Amino acid sequence: MVSYVRRGGSLRAAARRFACSVRTVWLWVQRAQGRRLDRVDWTDRESGPLRPHNRTTAAVQRLIVRARVRLQRRDALGLCGARRIRAWLQAHARVPVPSVRTIERILARHGLLTPPRVRRPPPPAGWYLPLVAAGTAELEQWDLVEGLRLQGRGAVEVLTCISLWGKLVTAVPGPEPWRLPTLLPTVAQHWQQWGHPDFVQVDNDTRFAGSSRAPRRLGRFVRACLAAGVVPVFTPPRETGFQARIENFNGLWPRKVWQRFRHRRWADLHRRNRAFVAAHRAYHARSQETAPPRPAHRAAADTIIFLRRLDSNGRAYLLGERVLVQARWAHRLVRCELNVSTHALRCFALRRREPEHQPLLCMRRFRLR
Repeated sequence: MVSYVRRGGSLRAAARRFACSVRTVWLWVQRAQGRRLDRVDWTDRESGPLRPHNRTTAAVQRLIVRARVRLQRRDALGLCGARRIRAWLQAHARVPVPSVRTIERILARHGLLTPPRVRRPPPPAGWYLPLVAAGTAELEQWDLVEGLRLQGRGAVEVLTCISLWGKLVTAVPGPEPWRLPTLLPTVAQHWQQWGHPDFVQVDNDTRFAGSSRAPRRLGRFVRACLAAGVVPVFTPPRETGFQARIENFNGLWPRKVWQRFRHRRWADLHRRNRAFVAAHRAYHARSQETAPPRPAHRAAADTIIFLRRLDSNGRAYLLGERVLVQARWAHRLVRCELNVSTHALRCFALRRREPEHQPLLCMRRFRLR
């Protein structure tokens, strides 16, 4: 092809003769220009590593790194991302500013990018209670919906309940704050109708846990649960993850019952609440069929479970007192099982990353009064 052009043929004629483009002919003629044909490198690519001509220079990379450090220290909003760096360089630097993606690659190359958050899979439902996590025991969660007011009736509180596996719910609006003389019969009536669960989980409200002014004493709700053969479980204070199922239902009930209608009379609220609860139970009827059994009667229980997060000294707050568990497990979750008959307290370590690994941390004697 090059010989043909050197003998006087045109580029277009050579392209037609050798079935290629004019640009290809011109490329090879330029490569062989001024040299003998036997000394021309006829390979398709030049040997040696590729050297891109658009690589950001080392000076610009250093400028980007310094700009990032400067913005991190002096920016009023503390913004030091790639977009903020590019805007600052465009306003203050006299060099060609690379794109946002190029700046991100330069920051990553220098280890200046915040690593993305690692979202690990959540533990199984009821992971902190081995029997519940295995699906052989049922757990009920009870709570109260507060802050509602009915015109002409005053404050309204709703006692709510939902089971973990069967999704069996109940909601009972009350015209006044719930107290133990009315709360305990309502809970007992629910268990008499649907059977007794293995565990009942509540927060640390004094109506459930008892008064904090009487250390080492059991409240009436706890004693009623033990007499019915149900093990009470108390969640860690100020941690909503353990009560997620009941908190979700507490948000569902106001949206579907309280806010959808204008309740002119107390009877209207009760009628709509009963219709909602019945529809919810019917919707989850299949879950109730596959849930663990709920016997009508159980032998009296003798165990109370406290889910707690230890303080900086490795102590847990139980029934108005702080009990040393283990100093090396500070600020971590534990499950404390208190036997009211033998006054034996066993504390197990809990980790969401390893929900099945719950070693025994210590055993203490915790005598009740």
